Parts: sequence; C-alpha cells; structure tokens
Amino acid sequence: MATASAGYHLFDTAIGQCGLAWGAAGLTRVALPEHSEAASRARLLRQHPDIEQQEPPPAVAAVVADIVALLAGEAKDLAHAVLDLAGVPDFNARVYATTRAIRPGETLTYGEVAARIGEPAAAQAVGRALGANPFPIVVPCHRVLARGGKAHGFSAHGGIATKARMLAIEGAPIDGGPNLFGDLPYAAKPKPDGEQRRG
Repeated sequence: MATASAGYHLFDTAIGQCGLAWGAAGLTRVALPEHSEAASRARLLRQHPDIEQQEPPPAVAAVVADIVALLAGEAKDLAHAVLDLAGVPDFNARVYATTRAIRPGETLTYGEVAARIGEPAAAQAVGRALGANPFPIVVPCHRVLARGGKAHGFSAHGGIATKARMLAIEGAPIDGGPNLFGDLPYAAKPKPDGEQRRG
C-alpha cells in the first residue's frame, strides 16, 4: 500500500463517521466514530499531526469501501489492508495478527488469543494490547471478548454498546444471548473444530 504522500480521510458508515490515516508504509491509524468530527480528526492526527485531509489513493479507498460494506452487514475481508506497525511492540503486533484472523460473526476470548500466540497466561496483556489498538475494524478488537463471551473493555466512543452493535451487525450475539438488533444480514457458521466461538 505504498502511497505518494501521507493523509487522512473521514467517511460515513452505518455506525457513524469513521476515519483512517495513512503513510508510505500503510495505514497508520483507524478511528471509530467519536462524539464529534473534531474528536475523530484529533484521534487520527495523534500520531502524525501534520498530515492533511485528502481523497484516499486507490489502495486506501478499497479499505474504506470494505469498511463501509462490513459495517453495513457484508462479510468483507480486510486482510488486504497494509498496516504501518512502526513503533508497535512485538507482543502487540502478534496479538493484532491473530485478531485479524477472526472472521466476521466469530469471536475469541482474550485467553484464546493469548493461547494462540503461545502466551497462555497473558490474557490481561492481550486486553491491554487490544486497548491500545490503533487500527480498530481492520484489527477487529471488537471480536475479542472476556471469558464467558461477555463484552468488556472497549475504548471507542460508546464503549461496550458500540462493541455490541458491531458484533450484532456481524451476527455474533454477546454472551450467547439473542442478537441485540434482530435479524441482521449475515451470521458466520461455527468452525468445525469448535475453536472459534460465536458470542
């Protein structure tokens, strides 16, 4: 996702205005909806305060289109999105790579993510890494739940309610309960080995 210049872009989705920022090495930040456009812009500019708002180059525009579609209920795969992981600790990068493999409609617990990266006692550290996630949606931290399938610790505006809404759009009810928003466009089938959970 090499680009000629860095920039950022705000765009509307089914859950509100999201945004992303990019540079020559890939995406540098993704922002979920905030309480205002100014707050969204501030989150995007936290890492690179001098970049300007502009129309995204084609590779970034493809990510925008897929985020919009995903949040409208389509089972889009964001694996093509290239992330600039400069400055991201190695442990966090490993957590993010594992989290990116969780498909829409499926969830893992913090402990399951910890086990998959070979650190089975590191569930709390996984939670901290996801709390610092600069790439929500692309690194779908909303698909990682506390033990027992309970929503916990979502730092975006709206907190757990935002997390629940995103999971409901994807067909993954929390805590085994009914879908919070009724019948939504798709629900993933459980993996045959039973390793990945749905809520």
